[in-house]
Amino acid sequence: MRIGIAADHGGYEMKERLKKALAQDGHTVEDFGAHALDSGDDYPDFVIPMAAAVASRKVERGIALCTSGVGASIAANKIPGVRAALIHETFSASQGVEDDDMNVLCLGSKVLDYGQALELARLFLAARFSGAGRHRRRLDKVAGMECDCKSGLP
Repeated sequence: MRIGIAADHGGYEMKERLKKALAQDGHTVEDFGAHALDSGDDYPDFVIPMAAAVASRKVERGIALCTSGVGASIAANKIPGVRAALIHETFSASQGVEDDDMNVLCLGSKVLDYGQALELARLFLAARFSGAGRHRRRLDKVAGMECDCKSGLP
């Protein structure tokens, strides 16, 4: 699978480790930054371009990291077509894809250790959307609420 990965300084070290492990698993990993550890950087500068690549299908899924994962999740969800969630346990890493077609996994580098983060990323990437009618109906309702960012209107 072609995946995007992004992190600010808070998630930089974990991103670097995940990027290598996921490439070894056979995934093509596009790194949207940060490309160096810089305590003054800002997560939107990396997460938003990665999320835009997911929305435009340049990559199939994305992984976003920051210290807590909260900021990365907020930023990613500003992009229409992105369904990002902050995940810290195994059930939701798969279920979020299976039922909600989650396409961006957000992780907190100070909330999870590396082993947990890698397990969650692997579960997320292995999961497939069920396509069940009730799930599609719900996603259509959510997509109907997304705004045209240029006009600010739904």
